[in-house]
Parts: sequence; C-alpha cells; structure tokens
Amino acid sequence: MGEANGTYRKLRLMDPAGMSRVISRMAREVVEAAGGVEGFALVGIRTRGVPLARRLGLEIEKTEGVRVPVGLLDITLYRDDLTTVASSPVLKRTDISFPVETKTIVLCDDVLYTGRTVRAAIDAILDFGRPRRIVLAVLVDRGRRELPIEAQLVGKKIATSATEVVSVTFRETDGEDDVWLLDRHPEKMATRKTAQKVAKKAPEKMAPVKKAPAKKAPEKKAARGAAGKAAPKGRGRGKR
Repeated sequence: MGEANGTYRKLRLMDPAGMSRVISRMAREVVEAAGGVEGFALVGIRTRGVPLARRLGLEIEKTEGVRVPVGLLDITLYRDDLTTVASSPVLKRTDISFPVETKTIVLCDDVLYTGRTVRAAIDAILDFGRPRRIVLAVLVDRGRRELPIEAQLVGKKIATSATEVVSVTFRETDGEDDVWLLDRHPEKMATRKTAQKVAKKAPEKMAPVKKAPAKKAPEKKAARGAAGKAAPKGRGRGKR
C-alpha cells in the first residue's frame, strides 16, 4: 500500500537493496515450500501483491531456469467489508489462465494485517477450482489479526500499534521500491485530544464583573480638639 493521509514516516523497514534481498530469499523459500518447481503457480492479490508475485517468478526463473505461471487476482467483490471500502468500488482485471486444480497456489500480497483480504482471496481462488494446497507469501506481516490466518512465507515480521501503517511501494505501481512504517501525526492527535478534554472538563467562563466606581470620601468634619473631643462652643457675650 502507499502512504496514507495524515501520517508521517517513522521508520524505514526496507530500502530498494533490502527489498531485493528479501524477495530473492522468499523465492528460494517458495520453491522449498512447494517441493520443487513443478506443480505450483504464483497468484498476486491486486494491487501490490501483483508486482511481488511477478518478481518472485523472475527470481525463480533466474535461479531454477523454469518459468512459473503467474496469475492476477482482484478480490474486491469477495470482501466482507465492501461497504466500508468505497461507495463505488473499482473492479480490476483478474487473470488466471491456468487450471488451479491439483496445483499448489502461492498467494502473494504486500502486507498481512487483519487477514480479511486473504480470506477474500481464498474464496476467489476456490471459485476457479480446488487447488491441492494454498500457501501465503507476504512481504511484511504486521500482526494484529482479526481472522485466524497466517503466512507461511514472510519477508519481514514486525509488531505494530493501531495508529501505525505499513507503506509498501514498488517501481511498477509507485515509481520506487521502499517499505516504511508510518504513524499518525502526534502533534495533531495531541492537539485534538487536549481540545476534547478541555471542552469536557473546563467550566464555562463567566463574564468579568465590572467594579463600581469608588465613592468619594465625605468632607471632613470640624476639627477636633487636641484631646480628640470637639472644640467647646463659644460663649455668648456678657452684659456690658
């Protein structure tokens, strides 16, 4: 899969040279798992399982001198979560031009996550016939399964969190070979969570109370005597 929106690159899992080495190793393991180069075929799950299947086929041909059949599989209509994928899913071409009966089918995909894509791919393969065996080969197994499905051939296995995403790109589909572990932008998530907490916990702000203007001090009364008592009233005039 390509990079998801709202994510940042956290850790590079494979560079182009690393991908090449991993695929070369997986090609040898495919031959061993199938018991030789006869009687098996590679089937890539669209989209990025297709270049993986084709590269495995080229590696096997280079080392064994035998061209292994490679098929392409679109599993869109077999998904159990189709309504959440897209309102109008785009169907791509399925091309399996060889009989699957009595063959070992090696299903190829870029990332194994919940297992729902692989379950859909198995259903699609069975509509073509009953293979002798189905083997799963994935470039990256990131764990967190929702269905009891496991890969027999794995390029790299890592443990991931719910917020992390594994991004696999191929030259054939994306213009470059790369595998990155992505994560959601922590700044945005922290800001969003903080805003939610503040909205829930913070009391409503009250309008500031205006202070009444200070009253003027009353005028001082007549001066008092030294003892603090009011000065005695003056006596009236005596008789002349």
